[in-house]
Amino acid sequence: MTLWIAIVAVAAVSIGFKAAGPVLLGDRELPPRLAGVIALLAPALLAGLVLTDVTGPAWSGVDWTLCAGLAAIAVTYVLRVPVLAAILCGVVVTAALRFLLL
Repeated sequence: MTLWIAIVAVAAVSIGFKAAGPVLLGDRELPPRLAGVIALLAPALLAGLVLTDVTGPAWSGVDWTLCAGLAAIAVTYVLRVPVLAAILCGVVVTAALRFLLL
């Protein structure tokens, strides 16, 4: 349940940042450096949430089959496979490893 509270809080902060920009700046453009930071903020926060959810507290709950599935998604995405197909590949790898190892 705590994870969902964190997700909602991150979403609210993200929406607040996006809404504050036009209100504070009006028609002026953001400096390129600040725009770059804002563009990278959401993916960095999402990666942190995924990592803490996958590894558990103090890296005690690492599910290696899930890590292998995430690695499969990363590899297929780098190979320019469509996102949905990459996710499907990760699901198949995770399910196959769980079936074979458990």
